[in-house]
Amino acid sequence: MRRILALACAMALPAAIHAQQPNVQVQSPDLHGSRQLEKLTEASVIRDYLESWQTLDQALDQNQAQLLGADFAGTALGKFTDTITDQTKYGIHTRYTERGHNLQIVFYSPDGLSIQIIDTVDYDEQVMNGEKVLATQPMHARYVAVLTPSQTRWMVRVLQTEAQ
Repeated sequence: MRRILALACAMALPAAIHAQQPNVQVQSPDLHGSRQLEKLTEASVIRDYLESWQTLDQALDQNQAQLLGADFAGTALGKFTDTITDQTKYGIHTRYTERGHNLQIVFYSPDGLSIQIIDTVDYDEQVMNGEKVLATQPMHARYVAVLTPSQTRWMVRVLQTEAQ
């Protein structure tokens, strides 16, 4: 009996972990007049971009702006640092639960120093005071992201919603 229970728990754990991961769809790049995109570069950009969302989720939930520095630069870093400062001032934090990303790379600069991604994201946004949920809202938004390379990874320099 114990063996069956252990086997059931072992099978349920990966399913529980997988259930927390967002569904990610990547469209073929649609590059017009920009640099050719290599598969390895494409994979690195997508990986680093999705990891930046996880970092953003943690930073906003914990009100820890220093977490952003590994994944964000420029205006994106400034914007999210300011958001965390405001949240801390008001005694709240925000929790994001990503449900899905639909990504497409639309531009790769000729000098290789920037890539633009369009991302249609579905997520739940919860505004919290401690563990008390003040508001929950399902979100469906289209983001424009610009990433630039650093020494070890692609960093998000711009992340903004498009007007719908």
